[in-house]
Amino acid sequence: MMTTLTLGRALNEGMRRAMEDDPKVLVMGEDVGRLGGVFRVTDGLQKDFGEERVIDTPLAESGIVGTAIGLALRGYRPVCEIQFDGFVFPAADQIITQLAKMHLRSLGAVKLPVVVRIPCGGGIGAVEHHSESPEAYFAHTAGLRVVACSNAADAYTMIRRAIASPDPVIFFEPKRRYWDKAEVSTDVALSDLPDLHAAQVVQPGDDVTVLAYGPSVKTCLEAAAAAAAEGRSLEVIDLRSLNPLDVDTVEASVARTGRCVVVHEAPVFAGFGAELAARITERCFYRLEAPVLRVGGFSTPYPPSRLEDHYLPDLDRVLDAVDRTFAW
Repeated sequence: MMTTLTLGRALNEGMRRAMEDDPKVLVMGEDVGRLGGVFRVTDGLQKDFGEERVIDTPLAESGIVGTAIGLALRGYRPVCEIQFDGFVFPAADQIITQLAKMHLRSLGAVKLPVVVRIPCGGGIGAVEHHSESPEAYFAHTAGLRVVACSNAADAYTMIRRAIASPDPVIFFEPKRRYWDKAEVSTDVALSDLPDLHAAQVVQPGDDVTVLAYGPSVKTCLEAAAAAAAEGRSLEVIDLRSLNPLDVDTVEASVARTGRCVVVHEAPVFAGFGAELAARITERCFYRLEAPVLRVGGFSTPYPPSRLEDHYLPDLDRVLDAVDRTFAW
C-alpha cells in the first residue's frame, strides 16, 4: 500500500504501527500528548493510545531520558522526544554515561531499547538553541546507534526499525524537511523493512561521490541535478546511519569515482565529515584522484535566522567543492 505522506506524518505512522504491534512501546516528551508535539509529529497518538502510553513530561530532558532508562529496565520500549536539538545537552549525562554504557557494564545482561528522537538542523528561522547539529557528539559515543532520516519513506521504515532495536538509538530528524512529501509503503512487515544501518545510493553517478545525511541529502540531490546540466555526473549517497557506518557502500562508490565531497550542516571542524574523510583516505588512498573535500557550517555558533541562509551549505557551495575536486 503506497501512501503520500510528509516526513513528519511518516514518523507518526511508524510510531503508531510500532505501538499497535507492541504494547510495551511508549512515547514520552514535552508536549507530545495533548499538543501532538511542536511539529505535530505525535499528533493523535495520545487520543488513540491513552495518557499512560503517550506521556506529557515536565520540561526536564535529563529526567525524560533517565525515566526512559528506568522504564527500559522494566521491559518497556520508550521513544523519547527531545523538543529541539539544542535542548538535548541537559540529557547528555544520562545518554552518554548511562544509556550508552549499561549493556557493557552488565556484561550483556541488560539491554536498553530506548529511542531518543531529536529534530535537528536549521532552515526554519528559529531562535538560539533551536537549530543545532549535535550528531558528532553521539556518533563518538560507543554504545549508541546513531541514525538520520532524510525523506518520508526512510522516516517510516527507520523509526520502526529503531524502536525494534535492542540497543539505544539516537534518531535525528531534519526539521526543515518535516513537510516534504513522498510515497511511503506502510503495509510492510518489520522483517521486510530495509536494514537500519545500510547506506543508500539515491542518485547514481560516475564522476564524484557526494556523501550526505539528514537535511543535506535534498541539497545534494539538487546539486546533482545542476551538475548534470553542466555535464558532470554526481553519485549521491544517503548515509542514513552514522554509527555503525556502512563503510562498504561508501568505499565501493569512491573507489569507482575517485573523488568525494562530504556535506553536512554541522561545522566542518571536527564534524562527522572528518571521520568520513579519514576512513575514505585509509581505504581508498590509491584510488583517489583528489583529497576528500568537506562542505558544512562554519566554526561559529549558529547565527540569527536572518543569516542562516549564509551559514547552511547550499547548492552553490556543494558545486564549488565538486569543481575543486577536479583541480587536482
